[in-house]
Amino acid sequence: MRRKSLADMGCPIACGLDKVGEWWSILILRDVSFGLKRFDEFQKSLGIAPNMLSKRLDGLVEAGLLEKQLYSEKPPRYEYLPTQAALDFRPVLMALMTWGNQHFPPAGVDVRLIDRDTGDAVVPVLTDPRNGEPVNQPRYRVKRTAKAAAPGGAA
Repeated sequence: MRRKSLADMGCPIACGLDKVGEWWSILILRDVSFGLKRFDEFQKSLGIAPNMLSKRLDGLVEAGLLEKQLYSEKPPRYEYLPTQAALDFRPVLMALMTWGNQHFPPAGVDVRLIDRDTGDAVVPVLTDPRNGEPVNQPRYRVKRTAKAAAPGGAA
C-alpha cells in the first residue's frame, strides 16, 4: 500500500517530508553526509534489510536527493552520491542532531559537530543574515502567502 503524498498540502515542511520523511531515508542521508556511498556501507551502518535499503535508496534517487553511479560492471555495483538537494539537507541533519543531543542524548556516546580547524564543539543556530539574530526569537513568525499564477494559467 502506497502512503499518502504530502506534496499537495501547500507547506514546505510537508513537501520536504514527502521526499525524506521516513527515518531510514533520513539516516541514509546522514550516512551520505558522513561520506558513505555504497550499498554495503549503508547496510553495515544501519543494520537494515537489503530489500528495505534498496527501496529507500531508489526513493531517494527518484526524489532527486541521490544520484546512482555504476562503479563496477561485473557484477553491477552502484555508488549513491549526494545531489545539491542532499547537500542542502545537511543543515537540517545538523539541527536535528543538536535537538536530539539537547532533549534525547544517546547513552554511552557523545556526538557533536566540531570545527575541523580547532576541534571545538559547534552548536548550529539558524540566524537572520540581515542582523545575525537567531530566528527562534519571538519577533519572527511564519507567513503563508499564495503564489501568483504563472502567465498562461500554468501554476
